[in-house]
Amino acid sequence: MFVYRANGRREPAGRCPGHPHQPHLRTLFAPAVAAAAPDPAKVPDYLAAVKPAGNPEHGDYQANFAMALAKAAGKKPPEVAKEIVAALPATADIEPPTVAGPGFINLKFTSAFLARAVRDLATDERLGLPLAAAPRTYVIDLSGPNVAKPLHVGHLRSTIIGDALVRILRALGHTVVGDNHLGDWGLQFGILIYGYKHFRDEAAFQADPVRELARLYVYINKQFKKADDDDEAPTDDPLKKACQEETAKLHAGDPENLALWKQFMPACLEMLRPIYERLDVKIDHALGESFYNPMLPGIVEDMQAKGIAFESKGAVVIPNAKGIVPRTEEEMKKEEPPAILRKRDGAFTYTTTDLATIRHRADTWQPDAMLYVVGAPQALHFKTLFAQASRWGYDRADYVHVQFGSMLGADRKPFGARKGGVVELMDLLDDAAKLGLEKYEASVADRRENGHKVYEATDAEKREIAEVVGVGAVKYADLSQSRTTDYVFDLDKMTATVGNTATYMQYAYARCRSIFREGDIDDARFRTAPPAVVLAEPAERALVLQLLRFPEAVEAAAADYLPHLVTGYLWDLAKATSVFYEKCHVLKAPTPELRDSRLLLVDLVGRTIRRALGLLGIRVVERM
Repeated sequence: MFVYRANGRREPAGRCPGHPHQPHLRTLFAPAVAAAAPDPAKVPDYLAAVKPAGNPEHGDYQANFAMALAKAAGKKPPEVAKEIVAALPATADIEPPTVAGPGFINLKFTSAFLARAVRDLATDERLGLPLAAAPRTYVIDLSGPNVAKPLHVGHLRSTIIGDALVRILRALGHTVVGDNHLGDWGLQFGILIYGYKHFRDEAAFQADPVRELARLYVYINKQFKKADDDDEAPTDDPLKKACQEETAKLHAGDPENLALWKQFMPACLEMLRPIYERLDVKIDHALGESFYNPMLPGIVEDMQAKGIAFESKGAVVIPNAKGIVPRTEEEMKKEEPPAILRKRDGAFTYTTTDLATIRHRADTWQPDAMLYVVGAPQALHFKTLFAQASRWGYDRADYVHVQFGSMLGADRKPFGARKGGVVELMDLLDDAAKLGLEKYEASVADRRENGHKVYEATDAEKREIAEVVGVGAVKYADLSQSRTTDYVFDLDKMTATVGNTATYMQYAYARCRSIFREGDIDDARFRTAPPAVVLAEPAERALVLQLLRFPEAVEAAAADYLPHLVTGYLWDLAKATSVFYEKCHVLKAPTPELRDSRLLLVDLVGRTIRRALGLLGIRVVERM
C-alpha cells in the first residue's frame, strides 16, 4: 500500500475505553508506561503492543512493550515489566498480571468482569463498535470500470474491497464518499462508434440498445489482430487505428460522434446497474472522464503558470523530484519518470485527468484522506500522481493507494489476461448462484436421509438462498484474502459448507436463529432485559472473549484498510461457537439460569455474524 501522508499525519483510530478489549487495557497501562517512557511521543506506540495472547494458556492479552522500553531506558526487560506491573492501578477487572520470559506481561480478565461486559453488550445495538474520537472525511475511489462494455471479473476486487472499506469506515463514525471514476471517454467509445456505424443490427439496437452495444463491443474486439504474447491489438492493426480515429473525432467535438456518445451513455450505464444491485454495492457518485475533460486545458495552464510544469519536446511535463526531465530511454530507467500532462499531439493523459479529479474532490468534499482502490500494477502512477498533487498545493489530504493483487484462474494466470476472453461478472455470479443452489439442495437431501427435521423451502426462498449464498461466496472468498496477495478463483471451494467461507458463516447465523425457533423463544428480551451471564464452562468464557473482540477486529481493518481482518475474526468466532455447542447444551441446559445465559450468547453470536458480514456487503438468510 503506497501512502502519501500530508504533513506526516497518521489517521487517528476511533477508541472507546469502556469495553473489555485492547483500548480498555491500554487505558489501564497508559499512566505507568508514560512514566517509564523516555520519549512521551512514543507512548502510543508502546501501548499498541497490548494484543490478544497467542496462547490462551498465557492469558487473554499480552503486553509486549517492556523490551522496547528497556532498550530505551538501558534496563533489563523483566525488570521494566515488573516495574510497570507494580505501578498499575488496582482493578477488579483483571487478575493479578504475571511477567514471563523476556518481559511479557500476561493479562487475564476476571470471569465476573467478562460476564458483566457481555451482558452489557447485549443491549448495545452497535455491539461495542466505537465511534471515532476524531471523525474524518474520506473519499474512496472504487470500481472504475470502462462503461462501454459489460463488467468482467477484473472489476470485482476494486468494487467489493472498496465497498467494504466504505462500510467499515462509516460504521466507525467517519464520513465516507464513494466515488466511481468511470472510463467513459476513451478508446472503448471509439470501438462502439465504429461498430455502430459499420456493423450494427438496427432492429436489435431499437429493441435492446444495451444488449446490442455489448454485442458490438465484443464483436469489434474479436476482430482486432492479436499479438503473439498478449491479448492487445498491435498498433499497426488497421481496425484499431480506425477506432482510434473515431475516438479522436469524439474528443475534437465532432457533432456526429458526440451525438452518438450521448445516445450510447444511458445504455452503457444501464449495463452497470444490475451488477451493482446484485453485488449490493451503492456508490455515492459516478463521475466519468468526460466530466473532467473540459477542465484539462486549465489544469495544464495553471501548473505552467505556477512553474511546476514545463514544455519539453512539444509535450508538457512535470519534472521528477530531482527536477530532471529524462530525454532518453536510458535516462528514464535511471530516474523516476516525470509526469506527462499533455502529449506532443495535444492529447491529455490519465495523470491530467487524475489531477483534475483530485482538485474536484478536494474542493467539493474537503477530505482528510483520498483512498484509491486500484490494482498493484498502478503503484508507480499513483506514487507520481500523489507527489505532483502535493507540489501543486493539494497537500491537505492523505493520499493512499489501496492496492490489491490479482484474481487467478485455474491456470494461475490473472482472469483479465486469459486467452479466449475475460469472464463477464454477471455470468460469474450466475454460476455462483447455481452452484449455491446445488450445495443447498445436496445439504437438505443429506440431512433428510440422516433423519433430521428439514424445513421445506418454497421456490422463492430457494432462489433467495441461492443468490445470497452464491454472491456471498464470491465476495467473502475475495475479502478473506489479504488484499495485497493473488488468489486462485475456485467456485467449489468458495461455496464449501466447512472452513472459512461465507457459506459456513451464513449457516452459523442460520443455526443461531434456528435455536430460537426450535425453542419458540422471543429473542427481544435478551436485548432489552438481558439475564445474568453464567460462565460455567471454559468454552463459554472463550466465546465471550471472542464476542468482545469484535470492535478490535473492525478497528484494525479500518486502520490499515484490510477487510480480511474482519473475516479472520469471523473464523475465530465461528470456531469458538462450534466448541461452545459441543461442550454446552443450550435448550437442554441443566438450569433455567444457565439456559438463559447460553441463549444470550447464541443471540449475540448471530447478531455479530450478521453485523460483521454486513460490513463486508454480504447478506444472510434466516434458514439454510
